[in-house]
Amino acid sequence: MSQTPEIRKPLLPQLLQVPVIVAALGYLVDMYDLFLFSVVRIPSLRDIGVAEEDLLTDGITLLNSQMAGMLIGGVLWGIIADKKGRLSVLFGSIIMYSLANIGNGFVTTMDQYAVLRFIAGIGLAGELGAGITLVTEVLPKEIRGYGTTLVATLGVLGAILAYFVADMFAWRISYFVGGGMGLLLLVLRFNVFESGMFQHVKSHSVDRGNIMMILTNARRMTKYLMAILIGLPIWFVVGILITFSPEIGAAKGLIGIDAGKAVMLAFTGQVFGDISSGLISQWMKSRKKAIILFIGLSLLMMIGYLTIPMDTAYVFYVFCALLGFCNGYWTLFITIAAELFGTNLRATVATTVPNFVRGATIPLAALFVYFKPSLGVIQGALVVGLATSVVAVIALYFLEETFTKDMDYIEKD
Repeated sequence: MSQTPEIRKPLLPQLLQVPVIVAALGYLVDMYDLFLFSVVRIPSLRDIGVAEEDLLTDGITLLNSQMAGMLIGGVLWGIIADKKGRLSVLFGSIIMYSLANIGNGFVTTMDQYAVLRFIAGIGLAGELGAGITLVTEVLPKEIRGYGTTLVATLGVLGAILAYFVADMFAWRISYFVGGGMGLLLLVLRFNVFESGMFQHVKSHSVDRGNIMMILTNARRMTKYLMAILIGLPIWFVVGILITFSPEIGAAKGLIGIDAGKAVMLAFTGQVFGDISSGLISQWMKSRKKAIILFIGLSLLMMIGYLTIPMDTAYVFYVFCALLGFCNGYWTLFITIAAELFGTNLRATVATTVPNFVRGATIPLAALFVYFKPSLGVIQGALVVGLATSVVAVIALYFLEETFTKDMDYIEKD
């Protein structure tokens, strides 16, 4: 049976359950490893002999390798989580990406770097979806928004930690730290219990983790695609505007913009954005109203970041932090994905949707590169950014509200 503690009990004892804490710490390590590359991209590529004029194109190649791995891993781990259990993914994924990131510390060529970013991407793909699925299933519906906000907030702190570790240590050591943290966290996971909802479904003859149930059903497929599209602006900001902040800064006449500092400030802002959007959602009792607010704020800040003249790096970094804050509906985006589908497909959806959004960095980066020669860095980024925001708003309009939705049900043929 699913776990439904009494709402009259104090909030914190219900919220700070072992699965919630472990999922939050897991996402912290996940985000550290995922965004460490953005922080160490330039110094690591220089160190292995990449020429200055190739830093952007080779950086995109490595980013695409990582994101391609996440696309594959999202499908793989999502199916495993629905078929074998949420805990099997929490163990398997952390082992894979921890070992891969330790391997990243030993690379000496672009080929080695690309292969290991691909493997790390596969491993990283499983962490968030399985963790959010577990949290939404063990907490009562009235407070599960607080639980997923806690997970996402600690996760974003991992990106900030990546900046400080990379600032204190060489880039190779920074990768070793990330891999080591993952292996240490593995020990804590032995105390985590499986979702009661999943155990209940597992005890019956129910088709679980069958992605064809989504692909061959028009209603489910539409919901699935809409869930992906509402997250596009988030990853456009992270994967393009922040990751390539040195190039964007240079186009605005600012030389020496530090990508690591931009990432740290953006994710510091996103910590507060995730907290704010989660609390606003609980106050409004609506996921959709809070998300539309933050998409609008993100669009306004994106336009400002790209078009407002900036005389100093300080102003540029302030905009990075504000972009991060306005980008802070990642928590709600993942929560909606988990809430849209039944227990037998929930992990598949919650794992694949965010990773398809992350993987959307590949076509978004390709569009950015395509428009760059004719429109320039600024205008090219602006065109792609406007398009992602418009698409996200349209998709959100057609999605159902999931704030009070009961999670204990299954998808049937």
